[in-house]
Amino acid sequence: MFFEQRVDYALLGHKRCTDGEGVHFALLQDAGDPVACARAYCEAGADELAFLDVTATIEGRKTMLKTVRDVAVVTTVPFTVGGGIKNVAEAEAVLAAGADRVSISSAAVRNPCLIDEAVKLLGREKVVVAIDVDLNQALPSGYEVYVDGGNKKTGKDAIEWAKEAEARGAAIILPTSKACDGAKTGYDLPLIRGIRAAVGVPVVASGGAGKLEHFLEAAEAGAGILLAASVFHFCEIGIPELKSYLSHKGISIKEG
Repeated sequence: MFFEQRVDYALLGHKRCTDGEGVHFALLQDAGDPVACARAYCEAGADELAFLDVTATIEGRKTMLKTVRDVAVVTTVPFTVGGGIKNVAEAEAVLAAGADRVSISSAAVRNPCLIDEAVKLLGREKVVVAIDVDLNQALPSGYEVYVDGGNKKTGKDAIEWAKEAEARGAAIILPTSKACDGAKTGYDLPLIRGIRAAVGVPVVASGGAGKLEHFLEAAEAGAGILLAASVFHFCEIGIPELKSYLSHKGISIKEG
């Protein structure tokens, strides 16, 4: 679901063929079948879905195209897929399997020209750049880019990388804070504000939602898309409930 910018991707898939959620990019747990989850989210009113196969790069494998195809069959809303996409050919295969957008992360950090190539061949609207970050006060923004599922430091400043990704054509920036991921203590609001102030494309709030107020805080911080996983997976917050809450708080929901 989206508010004027966009509110709420439901997150599908984290680990192998299961739908999972972790804490601080670790301790991944099974949260059910991605296809069943996708169908349920669509029926519940989610406006976008994301399948982020976060262990693909770590395990040196490609995105699971069969799972993408199976999810696409039951999905009635735009569908973003990421994880293990290393080149444009693999991105094209993901789109051919039924995804509406691709999310690239580690491969783009290692080869920034991948963003340019993907935008040129696939179209800007198809390209999301995901950025895993953790705190590092030695960098200008206080945030450092990580790769390989949040396991490896790069020395890159997160906000500078977000600016470069936009300049190369990324349509959406999807930052996830390792410090907040899965903790359910709220999104990393300074990170959202910093990236939103630096770029002109929608910014996704990812990692940390635990209660309704956290979604509102992220929207007010400038997030154009609110992504959540475990609170939806484990039925702690319902999508209709969240939409109603945000609407009553003055957030104008843009459906579809």
